[in-house]
Amino acid sequence: RQRQMCIRDRTMSVPVTRVLLPAEELEARIGYQFKNKALLKRALTHRSFAAEHNERLEFLGDSVLNCVIGHALFLRDRHFTEGVLSRVRSNLVCEKALDEIAAQIQIGQFIYLGEGELKTGGADRPSILADACEAVFGAVFLDGGFEEAQQVILRLYEPILSAKAMSSERLAKDHKTLLQEFLQARRLPVPTYRIIKVTGAAHCQHFVCACSVPKAELEELGEGKSRRAAEQEAAGRMLEKVKAKFPYSKKKQ
Repeated sequence: RQRQMCIRDRTMSVPVTRVLLPAEELEARIGYQFKNKALLKRALTHRSFAAEHNERLEFLGDSVLNCVIGHALFLRDRHFTEGVLSRVRSNLVCEKALDEIAAQIQIGQFIYLGEGELKTGGADRPSILADACEAVFGAVFLDGGFEEAQQVILRLYEPILSAKAMSSERLAKDHKTLLQEFLQARRLPVPTYRIIKVTGAAHCQHFVCACSVPKAELEELGEGKSRRAAEQEAAGRMLEKVKAKFPYSKKKQ
């Protein structure tokens, strides 16, 4: 069964047609059947489509996801320190990792989107897909409790959590962490970040952020679809600059 949603684009004479798969298909893909089907529908409803949207469920799902992945890492890798656990968890619950989960279950085929989002490619936008995944996790938690949500998350994350998938990229420190550690090792103040500019509509914003190291008289800009992404890009550029300005040299014996 398929559900067809037709939305007329006012700038065109031909309606914009999108086929939504039934929610039961998503239940099969995540391995969980909802007792309260309304929860699942709300988890799949973007704010552009209706007033009753998925943002609160997304908030809840983010908390559940962090707890489940943190616990899984704690049990699986006993040699990890607190700092490593935090870093790896952050790499596993970020938008990029959630986008992998979204692709795995093709969640974009189920999301209710408003006309504006449909016309601007919202059904394929990583941020929307990642948010919907978190909202579904939050909905499972409300519908079946923590253990059910945990099972769903671990089942979907199994390919990512496997030893083979735990690549150096998964374990790597992000640019902001690397920059801070580099500066602290040289007894320089930690960098500061600020937003320079935000452009675009609320559903498709573009951020420009600055990373500054005043003592080194350096500033670099970064751009991205979120503040965090822009700060990370700016930090990466700054790291290259400070490495060139403050090269490491061993003390003479």
